[in-house]
Amino acid sequence: MPMMSPDQHREEARKHVRYEKDVKRRIATITFDRQLRGNSTTIGMRMLYADYVHHANIDDEVKVLVIRGEGQDFGTGGDIDEHGDMYLHPKDGENFLPDLEITDPSVKYPPAGSYRYLFGLTDHYSRSRAGQRPLQEFKKISIIEAKGYCYGWHFYQCGDADMIVSSDDALFGHPSFRYAGWGPRMWTWLEMIGYRRFSEMLFTGRPFTAAEMDKCNFVNSVVPRDQLEAEVEKYADACSRTRPLDVVVAQKTLLEAYKQYRGEYLGTLLTGWLEGMLPAMKPDSDTTVDLAGGAFDQGIAKTVKNNDRNYPPDWRLSRGGRAAND
Repeated sequence: MPMMSPDQHREEARKHVRYEKDVKRRIATITFDRQLRGNSTTIGMRMLYADYVHHANIDDEVKVLVIRGEGQDFGTGGDIDEHGDMYLHPKDGENFLPDLEITDPSVKYPPAGSYRYLFGLTDHYSRSRAGQRPLQEFKKISIIEAKGYCYGWHFYQCGDADMIVSSDDALFGHPSFRYAGWGPRMWTWLEMIGYRRFSEMLFTGRPFTAAEMDKCNFVNSVVPRDQLEAEVEKYADACSRTRPLDVVVAQKTLLEAYKQYRGEYLGTLLTGWLEGMLPAMKPDSDTTVDLAGGAFDQGIAKTVKNNDRNYPPDWRLSRGGRAAND
């Protein structure tokens, strides 16, 4: 079966990503709606998201961009079944060219097992067009409505947004800390959360609650779930009424210059390089849950879920695991 093209990925994703615009107040909203999969993002969803952020960045009818998820969660990150299987068990002729938006049949992707096989993708993720970091280059005001799971790729967006309004039941973190060891946006998280607390998140792999992230100054407001939408509306409306859009763009340019001075883009490149080194990492034991080993032969999603049970209940990633008494 031939691989889907980038355009086919985008079309498939349109049912899961909505873009709406309130022209009068100049507030745009991106909503992820893939609730049966925890709003996890596919290749096409990330492409479409990057397109929408780019459009909002240029559109004179947009001053504020709200990013949210439909249902229980903001999102559980990228679809690990989609990319995990491609990395662990690539089928004949299958590769990451669609993710890189390359359609030229004469382009030969590096072979599985080579350093470039994974690095080509992780380095691409340091670019805004890849849908990983478009908010980092967004020159207008971005607000995340955080709730439930805010994991992986969705955690990237939280780190890059200007403001986060969170429900009190939100959980923040990256599952890959437990099965890979890093994520593409670690430099930003280190800067925002602080060395001590980010080291704890990185080395234990545990999620942080909204209250903990509030103490880290990672979120701007924490409210009960039934007050979340009203609180986001309050923030978005206030931002839409402040200084003119030209002033906002100038302000954002200054803030971006500061972040680049602090090494944000360099950090993104370095963690992309680090991710590409994953196949060279040697597991400590036969039971190590490590993408470089054979621990995922039973399926990446099932392995991650089972491994979660090895941790204390209040350090588990899933709500079900956190509620268990074992």
